[in-house]
Amino acid sequence: MPRETPVAWVTGAAGGIGRATVARLRREGFLVLASDLPAALPQDGGEEGVVWHACDATDEAEVSAAVGACLGHYPRLDAVIHLAGTVGAGPLAETSLSEWRTVVDANLTSAFLVARAAHGALRTARAGSLVLMSSTNALNGGSALSGPAYAAAKAGVLNLTRYLAREWAPDGIRVNCLAPGPVDTPMLRRLDARTLDALKAKVPLGRLVAAEEVADAIAYLCSKGARCLTGTVHNLSGGLVLD
Repeated sequence: MPRETPVAWVTGAAGGIGRATVARLRREGFLVLASDLPAALPQDGGEEGVVWHACDATDEAEVSAAVGACLGHYPRLDAVIHLAGTVGAGPLAETSLSEWRTVVDANLTSAFLVARAAHGALRTARAGSLVLMSSTNALNGGSALSGPAYAAAKAGVLNLTRYLAREWAPDGIRVNCLAPGPVDTPMLRRLDARTLDALKAKVPLGRLVAAEEVADAIAYLCSKGARCLTGTVHNLSGGLVLD
């Protein structure tokens, strides 16, 4: 591969947004290390230009190994897109400590681990990009549909983005964050039809966000066109939340 060919690592790559992002980055010319939990990996080995790697983003050793695997397959790492995460459900009084820790670890601790492990490779690239995934739950307080741990964790991701944007700017690394509203993915379809219809009715544009639209925003943030953007939060909600 030519030395200038860009390389991206995408976590949570087997999910709805993850698969759309991998496909979008491939169209932009990126080679991709796509990681997710072992049970979620494709059985056919994936497609050309994409290397699939088993990784639990809450496990420090596995996250470090994923960075090593990326640099073992490719000579560089230009962009990291951290999409791995999970939702909770229910009010605070019904949230156990175990559930709280699981959701916070999956969304916030994983972001810390991925950022820390990838920093050296992104610094070497001198024009690296880290994209983290927050949520409109971080902007409006969330609800029992996703639970209190999810809202708190995604708010933490938002401020981690701002912190890293300042700390890593001297290294030439840009750090930005997406805060989508309801995205039409299998994760959202855990909700019953009535709840989904009520959710859509609250969106001023009258529809859910498509996974491909989130992927388009990610591709932009990893492009040269966004080279002046760092520390930004992108509200992709169809007007559900107004900044």
